Amino acid sequence: MAKVKQLTVSLENKPGTLAHVTRILADAKVNIVALFGSTVGAQGSVQLVVDNFNKAKKALSAAGVAHSEGSLEQVELSNKPGALAQLTDRLAKKGVNIDSIYATVPKSAKRAVVVLATSGPLL
Repeated sequence: MAKVKQLTVSLENKPGTLAHVTRILADAKVNIVALFGSTVGAQGSVQLVVDNFNKAKKALSAAGVAHSEGSLEQVELSNKPGALAQLTDRLAKKGVNIDSIYATVPKSAKRAVVVLATSGPLL
């Protein structure tokens, strides 16, 4: 398990707003390693984990893009059925609520990386 920092950017729910944010980061040579986005009506947000947090903050600020910072837990799990169930069962037994979670893994990969915001420490 590792702590990672996350940037949250509020966006209008219209074509091009995510492209604008990702272009800013690309031009600053910042790689996005995890991303979660959602919308409700005319508004949305995107949460980003990047390879260079300070460079990303600087680039977004210079472009006038408002953002906030948060801290997440990053966990590596086996890429097999039940691995996520085991983690979430352990958290539930400790009374830890999961506020948000995102992950992806190629089918052939041996490990999955899960990023989550919780109400308390993981383990």
